[in-house]
Amino acid sequence: MSDGSISQDEIDALLSGVGGGGIASAPAAGAGDDLAAFKKTAMLQFTKENIPGLSSNLESMTGKTVSISEPVIELSDREAFLRKVSEMTVATLIDFSGSMSGDHAFMMSPELAKKIVSLVNHEDNVEIDDMALSVISETIAQYVGTELSYLERTGLAGVSSSPAESSHVPKAMMRLPQRNFVSITYNVSLDDSSYQLWEILSEDAVDKITSTIAGPDPSMQGMGGDAGMQAMAAMGGMQNMGAMQNGMMGGMQMGAMQTGGSAQQMFGSGMPQGSPQQGGNMQAMNNMGMMPQMGMGASVQPVQFPPLQGFVSQEEQGNIGLIMDVYMEMTVELGRTKRMIKEILGMGEGHIIELDKLAGEPVDVLVNHKPIAKGEVVVIEESFGVRITEILSPAERISDI
Repeated sequence: MSDGSISQDEIDALLSGVGGGGIASAPAAGAGDDLAAFKKTAMLQFTKENIPGLSSNLESMTGKTVSISEPVIELSDREAFLRKVSEMTVATLIDFSGSMSGDHAFMMSPELAKKIVSLVNHEDNVEIDDMALSVISETIAQYVGTELSYLERTGLAGVSSSPAESSHVPKAMMRLPQRNFVSITYNVSLDDSSYQLWEILSEDAVDKITSTIAGPDPSMQGMGGDAGMQAMAAMGGMQNMGAMQNGMMGGMQMGAMQTGGSAQQMFGSGMPQGSPQQGGNMQAMNNMGMMPQMGMGASVQPVQFPPLQGFVSQEEQGNIGLIMDVYMEMTVELGRTKRMIKEILGMGEGHIIELDKLAGEPVDVLVNHKPIAKGEVVVIEESFGVRITEILSPAERISDI
């Protein structure tokens, strides 16, 4: 650590629990469970309908024949998924919004990204720079548009997506859903070479898609048959038991009124109040539903939850402390805009690009392409600088970087 450097394996080990959305919690129960059969069938139908659009899109952009085999769909978690991905990856975030919200992302190897960009721009030895990432974003955005059109045709209207945002990052810095998610692996054959493209969807988004395509979960529909009759019978039995308890309580209360003095004497002198036998009797009466009717008031306290944000455990602080000397790329974003590929290719010297940010608006300060602050542009001698006006808390900054 004396030279200020750290290996990628060390970063992976330290940040394996840190996603773009925050410090990842412990894996949910059933993290290794497979995707339900009816969901997998529905998602296979979803991809089968949309893969021709992906192939056609890639062919029109690259001018090459593209072949995509039947994808592999599985339930995964962060640790299992990262084992499949190369150390550096090109990730595109394009979350769902509107009537269906949820995390949505695509990942590809740098080799596939370079191949697509080189064929689109008719260049060799391309680098993954901002220009290349904009081509990847446009490619993914067109395919997601195909997916949204299919969902609308099946009855799920009003779904939109956020603008595609691509980045070239170490796999440990990829933003993935904190819980289990569904990964779709596409085997893409392009220009006589084979590559893999991964699509990531949160479980909430998958539930919405599968219910639209295949209807509700068949396991829940059984409540309308024998299971439903059994549940109703059980509820009827509970009601009868409640009536019996009410009758027993009436008799007990009458007896208590008639023998109040002797009962008080019996409990007061014959048995200590805290004896095990009395505790057992009270527990039995409580189980029979008698305690509320005996006039004993319940102590009600509001539920207190731990803070959801701004909390980092001491263990996590220790892990982050080990990489405090690692340099992170910090950039200031003046604004953004979208242009078609033909417009981008047609740009030349003197061309003016109008951004979406107004003059005088605060600029965004980003670390590793993640916004952490806003500020005002200032001039420091012969250089530009930024005066911070808004900034995330340290815990939120750790989550984002």
